[in-house]
Amino acid sequence: MKTLAIALLLVLGGVLLFVSRDDMSFLDEASSAARDPGPRVGAAGAGAPIAGLTESELVLFNNGKGEFEEEEDVADGLGPTMNLGSCAGCHVQPAVGGSSATNNVQVAFAIEKGATNTVPSFIRPDGPVREARFVKNPDGTPDGGVHDLFTIAGRTDAAGCTLAQPDFAKALAQANVIFRIPTPVFGAGLIEAIPDSAILGNQVSETPRKRELKIGGRANIVLAGHAISGQANKNGNDGTIARFGWKAQNKSLLLFSGEAYNVEMGITNELFQTERDETPTCQFATVPNDVTKTDGTVPFDALGAIEKFAAFARLLAPPAPSSDTPGGVESIARGRQAFTDIGCALCHTPKLTTGNASVAALRNQAVNLFSDLLVHDMGLGLSDGVTQGQAGPREFRTAPLWGLGQRLFFLHDGRTSDLREAIRAHRSGSRILLNASEANAVVRRFNALPDVRKQDILNFLRSL
Repeated sequence: MKTLAIALLLVLGGVLLFVSRDDMSFLDEASSAARDPGPRVGAAGAGAPIAGLTESELVLFNNGKGEFEEEEDVADGLGPTMNLGSCAGCHVQPAVGGSSATNNVQVAFAIEKGATNTVPSFIRPDGPVREARFVKNPDGTPDGGVHDLFTIAGRTDAAGCTLAQPDFAKALAQANVIFRIPTPVFGAGLIEAIPDSAILGNQVSETPRKRELKIGGRANIVLAGHAISGQANKNGNDGTIARFGWKAQNKSLLLFSGEAYNVEMGITNELFQTERDETPTCQFATVPNDVTKTDGTVPFDALGAIEKFAAFARLLAPPAPSSDTPGGVESIARGRQAFTDIGCALCHTPKLTTGNASVAALRNQAVNLFSDLLVHDMGLGLSDGVTQGQAGPREFRTAPLWGLGQRLFFLHDGRTSDLREAIRAHRSGSRILLNASEANAVVRRFNALPDVRKQDILNFLRSL
């Protein structure tokens, strides 16, 4: 028995040594001199319409931008539960259409017009705009849905509504709440116009290198109803490759915008007709929220709010990178090469190409998004416990990196503003325990670089 115990300890020790060497020693050395240069200042290259639009498309873009920026009111359908009252409140850094700014407008919105909301502890004045999702229902079954932070209770334009907020303190104590921050919509029309075949073709490219680095990834194919096929684009009922959202859960910008109107602002629309909370004393909408009256020359605007939102995102230009900031032209060039050499570009694909889009300005265009639009297993450290479509709890879409140079918060929950920390978080778990991130080997390679080369990569990322 003693001999068996010793043998087991030796085997266990060997396994732990293997795990420690191959999986667990993931922190960048504390002595590293490489530093995140921080966000580039200004909104240059962001927020403009894409080049080559027709006059009518420019009118559509500007109308859509107005809808995107509009502050909704209870009479317009805001609530009964919501996270904020406008799209631009979430998507504002470094320009309208971007991500979260440092001035979190959710704090002031919580008590707007006399509302009696309490600001949850995870919402900070200088932190990212967040939504909250509960991982499980009270009976232990999967939840995963958004639980809006605020209600219209107490507002001067919502007399009689006494709807309570979710018990976020209890959910936090039970480790049952996870967060999401807004994804930028810059260049979203180009992403929408990438053919499924291009995404699938890129998925099988450089297979030997991906296999060597244990990189997989798969498309989040939306299966409508009880469709049994997982093949992309074979017929309308079998679904196609989704590509928007943190888990690539939305196929189109129209669906993305319809869900945002319903979930983030509580406004029903053509795609989501049901109120998220149907308490009778909290229903106040007096005007159909998707009909915009004009000056009388036209009886009504034929486009609904979510269509305008989608049009704005579709026609919004991608962010422009800098050729020399930060660090200079040579450092950025070295960083881009090192980014490719260590394997980052195997997931953060530098370029895909659009197909024969209906909008000429989007047709057959290079899309320098630095994403393969696939979902990847990101390991235990980034797991949020939530499944969306076919993307499981540890799977996330490869976040497009264009515009990263001016972003303030990173990762799906906005946990850090430091690129070094974001890179470290990509590595966690163990292959032995079957919970390893697909990025483990690449992050190890990053950690093995000399400081000067790490700095080149950080400079390159902040140049995007």
